[in-house]
Amino acid sequence: MVMPAYNAALTLQKTVEEIPENLVDEILLVDDGSSDNTVEIARSLGITVIEHERTLGYGGNQKTCYRYALEHGYDMIIMLHPDYQYDSRMVDVLIKPIRLGLCDFMMGNRIRTRSEALRGGMPFYKYISNRLLTLIENIVLGQNLGEMHSGLRAYSRRLLEIVPFERNSDDFVFDSQMIAQSVYFGFRLGDVPVEVRYMKEASSIDFGRSLKYGLCTLWTLARYALACMGIRGRLFEGGGGSR
Repeated sequence: MVMPAYNAALTLQKTVEEIPENLVDEILLVDDGSSDNTVEIARSLGITVIEHERTLGYGGNQKTCYRYALEHGYDMIIMLHPDYQYDSRMVDVLIKPIRLGLCDFMMGNRIRTRSEALRGGMPFYKYISNRLLTLIENIVLGQNLGEMHSGLRAYSRRLLEIVPFERNSDDFVFDSQMIAQSVYFGFRLGDVPVEVRYMKEASSIDFGRSLKYGLCTLWTLARYALACMGIRGRLFEGGGGSR
């Protein structure tokens, strides 16, 4: 399991305590220049820690996570935000379709109903933008997923070996690029329902960053459509998938 972390001191222990026992061989936390004691807490919990010398960004953090996972022979990689926004009790359910060979990429879906999402504290503008972006992504990518903007994910090793994630953004749009690349290279995606948890301790990007993320996601979809027409940019070059 890998955790891209930035100032997660208030939520890290609660997140780790809910991970089902004996499910993962190792937990790696990559700290992206936190100003709190995230690193000290992680080490006290027996978690493997990598500290970035400078802040690389959310996408840059994940690149370090996945490089480590591949170098250390992980056969399945779970990515969980350590901010307690995602229900880590569901990790064993999340990975089962990958173990059974039914999917290559699984996500936690926080949005089963509008009332449940809003009752869980999701800001209304984020709910609306999530629904709209997910609808557009499903149409363009030919998927039928409940949510495309989850910070609880699991990948097969083969997917990370094929998808050129090192070419992706170091910012938040990294997640959208991973989805588009995975579809392009022929991998199968799925999701499972998870509890909605929005709280003041959990990390969250503001309206300006959310707007930038949404626009970059739409640009990623445009690049995917061009790649499907044979005009491949660097996000969709290489790979050895079944496409």
